[in-house]
Amino acid sequence: MRLMGTISADRPLVVVAVREEAAYLGDKLPVLLTGIGKVNAAAALATVLARGEHPSEVLNLGTAGALRPGWEGTHTVTQVIQHDLDSPALQELTGRVYGAPLVVGKGEGPILATGDLFVSSAAARERLAEHADLVDMEGYAVASVAHRAGVPVRLVKHVSDEAGDGAAHTWRESVDDCARHLADWLHGQGW
Repeated sequence: MRLMGTISADRPLVVVAVREEAAYLGDKLPVLLTGIGKVNAAAALATVLARGEHPSEVLNLGTAGALRPGWEGTHTVTQVIQHDLDSPALQELTGRVYGAPLVVGKGEGPILATGDLFVSSAAARERLAEHADLVDMEGYAVASVAHRAGVPVRLVKHVSDEAGDGAAHTWRESVDDCARHLADWLHGQGW
């Protein structure tokens, strides 16, 4: 975890997993590097928000795998789910819902599936495509912590690969270009 800059109530906090995704963001906004995965993302954001001042919103920028053919570009997510939590089984056991889908945007937009599995097989991609359009490893955790803290949140993802065979190789080749697109999106918002 690394926080660069100072959080203030009049501007967003940008949350990214790794420095490669933050390469072109500049220094106008505070940037939190969380590390990869749901635990790292949740722990880092919760720690920073517990320290004091809250930002105007949390902007989770990052790369995502496409679960459907032809998906590319930058997308603002409207709903996020956890793909590696067996919510129906937990509800049956406890009578309570854990890991319900979270609404993070208005209107039409993609559904993001978050989990601690880097999707690099066709079988996993096909299974996830039944419920979502994109896949990442931090979005749900970031949204959950922001919601619990009462801070607005947006998840903006740039497609780095077609989740499945060769995804790891493709991510390494495309992350720099993705970082440029994410920075362009952020600068287009006036930051």
